[in-house]
Amino acid sequence: MDLHLNPYLVDFGPFGIRWYGFFMALSMAIGIYFFVRRGRYVGVDEDTLYNFALLAIVGGIVGARLVYLLTNWHYFVLYPGQILQIYNGGLAIDGAFVGGLAAVLTYAWRRRLPFWALADGLVPGAALGIFLVRIGNIFNGEILGHHAAILGGLRQPAQVYEMVFGLILWVMYWRRERLGLPDGVAFWTFMFWYGVLRFVSEFFRDNPQYLVHYTNHTLGIGMVTLMQWFTPLVLVVSWAGWRWRARVGLRSVGLLAQTGGQGEAQSPAGDVTAQRS
Repeated sequence: MDLHLNPYLVDFGPFGIRWYGFFMALSMAIGIYFFVRRGRYVGVDEDTLYNFALLAIVGGIVGARLVYLLTNWHYFVLYPGQILQIYNGGLAIDGAFVGGLAAVLTYAWRRRLPFWALADGLVPGAALGIFLVRIGNIFNGEILGHHAAILGGLRQPAQVYEMVFGLILWVMYWRRERLGLPDGVAFWTFMFWYGVLRFVSEFFRDNPQYLVHYTNHTLGIGMVTLMQWFTPLVLVVSWAGWRWRARVGLRSVGLLAQTGGQGEAQSPAGDVTAQRS
C-alpha cells in the first residue's frame, strides 16, 4: 500500500510538518493524558508524572530509533547521513516500549514510586499510538507488505493490519481494566498480545529475512524476520511477568495515598476498589 501520498501536512518550502510527525505527536499527547490520569489515581503528583512522561518519550524515541537502525543496518551502512533523520519515519514500536520502559523504571526506582501501577498507565497510549503512527506510515509510504497475486499483484496492506491490531489491543486493555486486575497485569498482557499480533503482522511485511528465507508470492507472505526470531523470548518474558503480577495481587488506587492508606477508592475504570500495601 504505497499510495504515493503527499507526506506533508503543511509544507513551507525547505521546512514542513509531516503527517507522520503529526500523528506521532498526537499519540504522545494522548499517551500522556492517560498516563497522568492513571498516575493521579495512584497518588503521584502531576509534576512527577509529567517528568515521567517526558522521560518515557525521550527513552522511547531513542529505543525506537536504535531498534530500527539495527533491523535495517544494511541500509544505514550505505546512507549513514540518514541515521538521525527520524522526521522521515523509521521508528520501531518495539524499541519504543523497551526504551520508554527503561527510562520510567529507572526514574521510578530512584523516586521509590509504584512502578507497575504507572507502567499500566502506558498501555492505552501505546495501543492507540500503534493505530495512529501506522496512518503516518501510510503517508510516508513505509511498512510495506509483500506483493500478493491474490490481490492482483498489489502489496499486502500491512499498515492497515497493524492499525487494526492497535485497536484490538486498545479494546483488550479497557475490558481488562474494568476487571480490577493487579498492578502490572495490564502491562504484561499488553506486551504478550502485542508480541502475538506483531508476529502475525511480520508475515505480511516485506522486511529482510534472516536464516530462513521464504516468500509465498501468491498469498503475499514471508518469513522469518528478525522480529519473528525475537518474538518467542518476548512471549516467554511477558507470560512470566503476567503470572508473577497476577500472583502478587496488589492493585493501587488513588485516594489511599491521600488518606494515609485508609479506606477505598475507585480505579480509573470507575467500578473496582482495592487496598494498597
